[in-house]
Amino acid sequence: MKIGMCMFLWTTSVSKKHEALLRDIRTTGFDGVEIPVFSGTPDDYKKLGDLLDRIGLERTAVSAMGDPSTNLISPDAATRKAGIDYMKWAIDCSEALGADRLSGPLHSTLGAFSGSGPTAAEKKRSVASQRAIGDHAGKRGVTIGLEALNRFECYLLNTMDDLCEHIDSIDRPHIKAMYDTFHANIEEADPIGAYTRNRRNVVHVHISENDRGVPGRGNIPWAETFSAIRNSGYDDWLTIESFGRSLKDLAAATKVWRDFSESPEAVYRDGYKHIKNGWKKAGAGDAAKPFPSQAI
Repeated sequence: MKIGMCMFLWTTSVSKKHEALLRDIRTTGFDGVEIPVFSGTPDDYKKLGDLLDRIGLERTAVSAMGDPSTNLISPDAATRKAGIDYMKWAIDCSEALGADRLSGPLHSTLGAFSGSGPTAAEKKRSVASQRAIGDHAGKRGVTIGLEALNRFECYLLNTMDDLCEHIDSIDRPHIKAMYDTFHANIEEADPIGAYTRNRRNVVHVHISENDRGVPGRGNIPWAETFSAIRNSGYDDWLTIESFGRSLKDLAAATKVWRDFSESPEAVYRDGYKHIKNGWKKAGAGDAAKPFPSQAI
């Protein structure tokens, strides 16, 4: 298991000016960081990857698509092509960064709604878009972790069952799923079951409290969550995702109107301890026994 910290708490554009922060994250014990990919060139991300190498931090990548002109499920072919081109750019940047996975709600426009649920035509267009993206991702050695978001942020894919059924339809080895504890807490009647039923597609996990603050201080069933993840055989990234008010546009997109902790340091320092202790406890005694109904 590796513990990561998503840089969304501070910025959508990580650079050398964040070196002191990155070094403190490493000193805290983190194995890596999750780097937002929203602007710049592959060469910019190559330089950032070199910096992370010097610090000793591994990395994953994260992005989102908030511009309706790049909507991957649009009925307009030119709009879908623009979305595919955006994703190819993000994949190229992720490869240059040295990240083997790029996660997020990379299936539709964040915060855009049609006024009704997803249609069969939208799902069909999504499959075609994701297959083109998956083919490019395979060439670059990057796996996409699509994220099911709560109903207030998107309408195409809200639950892990819907997400993974869609991923099975896409049928590309480099298009997989991310499990996020915050969204699962809102949308899933059984968040633990939603994970275990769909473990076969999960390549990345976001550790996020129900208020998106400090992991361990809210009402997510953490003991059961860590046990389910560990017992499933998952032994990869557990990455903290939290948000603050420092970036106006990001705060607006994530509906952050107040501070969720006394400081950013509390999020990553206490959050790191929470994951470390929770994972250790999940491996002790009967908690380490596999779930009999698990399907991988």
